[in-house]
Amino acid sequence: MTTEATPPESQPLLDLQRLAVAIRRQRRFWLSFGLLGLLLGALLAVLVPAPPTAVTQLLIIHEDDQPSDGGGLMRTDIALLETTRIAAAALERLGSAERPERFLNSYEGTGLTSNVLELKVQGSSAGDAVARAEALAEVFIADHVQRIQAAADAEAQALLDQRAELQKELGGVDRTIASTEAQYDTGTAAELETLYARRAELAAQISELGRNAKEAAIGAPRVAAGTQIVDAPRPLPGSLLGTAALNSAVGLLLGLAAGLALTAVSSVVRDRPVLRREISAHLGASVIAELPVPRRGPAKLWRRSREATERGRVAATLARAVRGDPAPVSLLELGCPRTTAALAVDMAGDLAADGPVVIIDDLPGQDLAALAAGTARPVRVLDSGGAAVPPPAGRREFRLGVGSATPGTAWTDLGRLGAETVLVVRAGHANTAWLHTVARQLADARIPVIGVVLVEPDPRDFSDGTLWDGLHTALRGRAGRAAATAAHDAPTTTFAPINGAAPDKGLAAHNGDLPTRRFAPLGRAGD
Repeated sequence: MTTEATPPESQPLLDLQRLAVAIRRQRRFWLSFGLLGLLLGALLAVLVPAPPTAVTQLLIIHEDDQPSDGGGLMRTDIALLETTRIAAAALERLGSAERPERFLNSYEGTGLTSNVLELKVQGSSAGDAVARAEALAEVFIADHVQRIQAAADAEAQALLDQRAELQKELGGVDRTIASTEAQYDTGTAAELETLYARRAELAAQISELGRNAKEAAIGAPRVAAGTQIVDAPRPLPGSLLGTAALNSAVGLLLGLAAGLALTAVSSVVRDRPVLRREISAHLGASVIAELPVPRRGPAKLWRRSREATERGRVAATLARAVRGDPAPVSLLELGCPRTTAALAVDMAGDLAADGPVVIIDDLPGQDLAALAAGTARPVRVLDSGGAAVPPPAGRREFRLGVGSATPGTAWTDLGRLGAETVLVVRAGHANTAWLHTVARQLADARIPVIGVVLVEPDPRDFSDGTLWDGLHTALRGRAGRAAATAAHDAPTTTFAPINGAAPDKGLAAHNGDLPTRRFAPLGRAGD
């Protein structure tokens, strides 16, 4: 019977669950960015206060106003307002030598409706801002009226030029009529009728053009009279508190956005697993316990007892797992040396109830001897060189090694700390490549991993950290090894060879040197 191999499950390009967990775990990072933006915004409002600003409103009448304009004429007015020609004229009215390009950056126009324009002008003081706003408004109104009047004058001149052309043509028609009348006969009557009609038409057109030229020369009095300042320039009230609040809110939003973006990008680029299922899969061992990370700052004052209780519970669980097997066991930390040291001391205290316990200290930066001095039961602490020293004759003691699996670890020395190991891993500390390195090095050293103690797990991580498809995982490998050891170490019974029989019975005689065979005892029922 053959079975088809199950294809490996494809990994998503972007794991949203890991991304959400990473952002939640790094909340201090992006919240600090938001706080930094908040402080910078408030500081900016104090150190760089907003310059005094004056505001005014203009009513702009357009000759071609239509209900369906859509604001196009107002956008044209704003574009004309923000030209160096208008800025230079306003500075000339003020008598200022400031460059027009710089003055352009100190004011802005906003179209409130299709005919109302609001001007905001900055100045060195409130009075200067009001004067600048008034000069700019007057210059723009004058320019607007001048443009309308220039357009009207150009139209009137075009009409007058057209009338002059028609008058020249009318003069030619009059001369033709005079010469034709001088030669009047019956054959020229029809031609005269045509000339008379043409002269009347030209006279009517000339009269119409003259009237239109006079009207165009008048311009657009409605535009000139209606375009005016409807709200006199006045300084805007400045509030330092309001400006600081606005800048702080903007800085907070920008800081949070930048912090969240950096957190999301770094979580994808750094590739540091935080979920139980990922850590167990990369290490090839199940998560058998979890521990919170020791708090820092004032929070450790009221969480100390809770952390000690949880650490004691995990230490008791690990002690039950390794109790009954004399083979030494090691605790290897990955990103949590303080937690591993405290866990080793608690675990040694639980094991000391069954007999002497020796801790082999190969954990840099941690004083296990000082920690072990505070335990209720005596626990000896030896340095890494004590791992090679055998126990005293006739004395059986349990050895618990404590080491590290961080970069720079001497992998060949880990076997001296224990024949089996428990990995104490901090979630989000090591990347995927290093987790694979740890698993590969332990496998090369033939050190089975009993399980993984996950430090600082995400409280909202409900993924399964147990591997179900391998005998090498967690306690099942340990139980199988213990059973095999018991079978090989079972007592044997030696059976003597069969004594020689009488030759006359047809049996060969033996001298007592026949080989013997050892038989393993029968197991109990149910084994």
